[in-house]
Amino acid sequence: MTATSLSKEDLGAARRALRRRKLTAFLLVAPLLVFLLFAFVAPIGSMLFRSVHNPNVADLIPDTMELMDDWDGVSLPDESLMNQFAVDLKRLANDRTSGRLAGEVNRILPGSSSVIQSTARRMRTVDDDELQQNGAALLFDAHANWQQVPIWQAIRQSGNPYTIAHYLTALDLERTPSGEIQARDGPRIYVSLYIQSLRIALFITVLTFLLGYPLAYFIANAPIRLSNILLIFVLLPFWTSLLVRTTSWIALLQTNGVVNTALMGIGLTSSPFSMLYTEFATIIAMTHILLPFMILPLYSVMKGIDPSYLRAAMSMGGKPIPAFLRIYFPMTLPGLSAGALLVFIVSVGYYITPALVGGADGQMISNLIAFHMQQSNNWPLAAALGSLLLFVILLLYWTYDRLVGTKNLSFG
Repeated sequence: MTATSLSKEDLGAARRALRRRKLTAFLLVAPLLVFLLFAFVAPIGSMLFRSVHNPNVADLIPDTMELMDDWDGVSLPDESLMNQFAVDLKRLANDRTSGRLAGEVNRILPGSSSVIQSTARRMRTVDDDELQQNGAALLFDAHANWQQVPIWQAIRQSGNPYTIAHYLTALDLERTPSGEIQARDGPRIYVSLYIQSLRIALFITVLTFLLGYPLAYFIANAPIRLSNILLIFVLLPFWTSLLVRTTSWIALLQTNGVVNTALMGIGLTSSPFSMLYTEFATIIAMTHILLPFMILPLYSVMKGIDPSYLRAAMSMGGKPIPAFLRIYFPMTLPGLSAGALLVFIVSVGYYITPALVGGADGQMISNLIAFHMQQSNNWPLAAALGSLLLFVILLLYWTYDRLVGTKNLSFG
C-alpha cells in the first residue's frame, strides 16, 4: 500500500516537473514567437487582407452604395439613387474629400476623375433640397458622362469593400459589365514584369554559381591563413552600405564611367556603350551584391569534404574532370542548393538596386509595388502584387522541394 502510494506521488512529482520544464522552455522561446508574430505573420496577414479589402468608397458614400444594392447594373440608375449621389457629392466637396472618391473610381474607369471633380464643384453651391429633388438633372447638366452606364458601374464596383479586382488587375485581367473575366484592353504590364523579374533572378543565380563555385572551392582548399584572408574579402561587402555598393556601379557603368573610359582607352571601342539603366546593369550589380550568399553555403559544405576522396578516385585511374564531376560535385549539391535558393528568393524581391541602375528596362516587380505604395497611393493593388509575388515564390519553393528536396540543404 505504501509502495503504491509512493509510486503515485513520484509519478505526480514527475508530471509537475515535466510541466515546469515545458513552461520554462516556452517562456524561453516566447520572445522569438512574439517577434515572429509582429515582424512576420502580422505584416503578411495585413497585406493579404488589404489586397481584398478596400472600404474607401463605401465609407465615403454609404447612402448611395446602399441604394445601389437594388440597381440592376445594366440600365441607368433611377432618379432617387442619382439624387442621393448628388447630395453625397456636395458633402464630399465641402469636406474636400471628393478627390478620394474620384481617385478610387478613376482606377476602374480611367478619365472619370475629372468628371467627378468638376461635378463636385458644381454641386457645392446647390441647395440640399434642390439636390434631393432634381439631383439627376443637375448631374446630367454638369457632365454628359452621367447619362452613361459605365461610370455608374465603376462607382458600384469601387464601392464593394471586398473584391478580387486588384488581383485581376495584377494579372492583367478585368471584369466585363456582365461580370465575366477577360484580358485587359489596355496596357498589360504586370504579368510581363513578373516574368522579367523571375528571368533576372534566374540569370543572377546562374552567374553567382559560375563565379562563386570556383572561388568557394579555392578558399576551401587553400592554406588556413590564405583561406581566412579570402573569407574576410568575401564578408567585406556586408560591412558596406548597400546604397554605397549600388551607387558605385553607377560610376562604373555610366556613359563616361570607368568601364567605358577603359574600353575606349585601350581601343576596343570608339564610342561608349549604353550600359547604365538597362537590364544588364541590374543583373551585373545584383550579381556582385548577392555573390556572398552563394559562396558562403558552398564554402561551408566544401570545407567538410575530405580531399582524399578525389585523390583516391584519380589514383584508381580516373581523369581529373570526370572524377570531379562524379565524386566531388555531387557532395557539394547541398551547399549549391542552399546558395541558389537564397540568391533566387532574395533577388526576386530586390528593390533599391534595380531602382538605381535598372532604368525602365531593368525594373522588377518590387519597383512597381513601391510605386503604387509611394506615388499612386494604390495600396490594395500594391498588396495584391506583393501577395502574388509571395504565392509565386512559395509555389516555386514547393516545386523545388518536390523535385530536389530541401532535406538535403546544409550549411555545414
